[in-house]
Amino acid sequence: MTPGAAIALRATGALAIAALLAAAVWLGYDALARRPIADVQFVGDTARVAGADLERLAAGLRGKQAREVALPALRDAVRRVAWVRDCAVRHVFPATLKVTLESHSPLARWDETRLVSTRGEVFVAEFEGALPRFSGPEGAAAEMAAAWAAISRAAQPLAAPIVELRLSERRAWQARLASGLAIELGRNETEARLARFAAAWPRIAVEAAAATHADLRYPNGFALRGVAGPERKPAPPGKKA
Repeated sequence: MTPGAAIALRATGALAIAALLAAAVWLGYDALARRPIADVQFVGDTARVAGADLERLAAGLRGKQAREVALPALRDAVRRVAWVRDCAVRHVFPATLKVTLESHSPLARWDETRLVSTRGEVFVAEFEGALPRFSGPEGAAAEMAAAWAAISRAAQPLAAPIVELRLSERRAWQARLASGLAIELGRNETEARLARFAAAWPRIAVEAAAATHADLRYPNGFALRGVAGPERKPAPPGKKA
């Protein structure tokens, strides 16, 4: 046998072995794909997700062949479950589907049925706990969520927490405290204005308790307005912004 023929024979043998291995892999994959799903596991952030909702999904998957399960459609179905933000799905040998959940973390209420997450995403879910209420143009939830940490931190020295945060179409901010006091923050320097107001709080707490509104839209001060009586301006106001 010539050297060239020997090389050709070895190459042919190698190709044959590769073809056999590929066939074995394909047959193994096909056998796995035909195997009925025996178990569906939901792991990850499952604390707020209703077990009954997950069980309904699992019941619809058990007994199906793995190849019959369209993973994109399954992911979409899982994401529609209340509290689920995202998920990842994978097959686990020999007959298990593992679904890893990521859930929303609630930050505020958006309207009667929707919540705002800490990521600024609006979602539908039931929540019995106390949350501040956000009110603003549709699509403004992310902007409001991003501003919330600084605004709520600046308001900590006040006598009551913020229970409502509003953003107008003109991007002007207003906060309302649990005491009922409405605070006009304006469109600019909202955190600085609120911090200045909070710093003055020990001196104006009695007056503020009787007021319904505090207007912080002055460069050098603020104004308190009560249910009755003239407007009280603790500091000389300039032009409002």
